[in-house]
Amino acid sequence: MRVSISHETIRKGFIFKKTYREVHLMVAFTHEEKQIIKQRGLLETKLLDRRPADAKNDARDEKFELRVEHLMDGQIDRFLCATPSKSKIYEENLLAVMQQMKAWLDDNAETGTRIVVEI
Repeated sequence: MRVSISHETIRKGFIFKKTYREVHLMVAFTHEEKQIIKQRGLLETKLLDRRPADAKNDARDEKFELRVEHLMDGQIDRFLCATPSKSKIYEENLLAVMQQMKAWLDDNAETGTRIVVEI
């Protein structure tokens, strides 16, 4: 699994332009990892709860969740942050989640074997 994270500065708004920091996430899964995700039915798995800087107050939180399916097939996930500091904190959270996901995929690669423990 190869993870690529980049930061971009963008301006949004028609009359009152506001500057945001957009964090781009792209994950390149190996063929084996893609097979594990599909065979184990892990596409719907939520990786991260998040809320972008331009979200409306009454918007549902489920709309902004980061799921495994959003990262498949080299798709780029874009997320808006209000400040450079928040974008760096978001990047740290992404890296932690991606490391956890790699361990999780490795665990799902094979079923457990029989062990005997004497206590």
